[in-house]
Amino acid sequence: MGTAGFHRIPVPAVLLAAVLLAGCSDPGGGSSGGEPELGTVAVNPPTSSLSLPMDAYTDTEADALRMGRVQESLVARCMARFGFTYDGVTAVEPSPGAAAQDRHAYLFGLADPARAAAHGYDKTSGEGRPAKPAAPKLSDSAYTVLHGETPGGGGQGAQPPPDALNEEDAARVDSGIEVGGQKVPAGGCGREGYRKLYAPTKDSVDLLFAFGLAGEAHDRSKGDSRVADVLRKWSACMDKSGYTGIKTPYEVVEKLGLESDLGGAKAVTAAKADVACKREVNLVGIWYAVEKAYQQRLVEEQAETLALYKKQREARFKLAASLA
Repeated sequence: MGTAGFHRIPVPAVLLAAVLLAGCSDPGGGSSGGEPELGTVAVNPPTSSLSLPMDAYTDTEADALRMGRVQESLVARCMARFGFTYDGVTAVEPSPGAAAQDRHAYLFGLADPARAAAHGYDKTSGEGRPAKPAAPKLSDSAYTVLHGETPGGGGQGAQPPPDALNEEDAARVDSGIEVGGQKVPAGGCGREGYRKLYAPTKDSVDLLFAFGLAGEAHDRSKGDSRVADVLRKWSACMDKSGYTGIKTPYEVVEKLGLESDLGGAKAVTAAKADVACKREVNLVGIWYAVEKAYQQRLVEEQAETLALYKKQREARFKLAASLA
């Protein structure tokens, strides 16, 4: 009996509810070809209160942790068929008493005055997470079963091992590998566990579909005139604070050379100015309203696929409950 480990990459997830206050006009109209209407705009809302349309299609941190355990359970069942005990690297749970997750905390750059003052740009400080344990070493045969290929991958220029996009197709794909007289599934047990959970059928919607739409909405928001205007105002405020030439909140750390000391005194001073300028121009309130509008437009444009995605996500949750 062997021992195997599999390192699961967490997938992104969802959050809470929004508080809206005052209004903003629509310079481009509400059609899909122009800038969408915003309606009301919050005044410096805390990021923990932000609720975006795509949140309904993405997992909370708790969901992601639970689904990670389910995926590992499926991999373990597959490995057991070949006589191996699977000890997966379970996603690290937050420590007891850790603050609730704020999924949108850094969507528009650092925005929390208290966090800026305490930790600067260090996103890891104060999260109370233990270090993730290293994956156990695998025997060659366990590695082959887990990954669907021999250690080393066959050398330079070798053809990639057979794989399948979904579990239906996997039933017809021959991996060409046997261990202990049994055919190893395409992509190994690691891929089988993924497919059973996230791609059981040919019509399975890509796991990252909703995440991709959220990213597309964010990219569209960056080109919106109202976001461009508030970024100019934020940049001008930063200039007055002594931080010149910074155009967006995403480049502060690099432009100021803070990478090596994200939580140091210099970083804290810059972070406090950054957040103060965001609040002075209501950057979070305006950008959130714009982002929400673009997400809503994409939700309407992709309603059919998102409905299928949501149905399949609910099926995953039922599978998770059956394996608990």
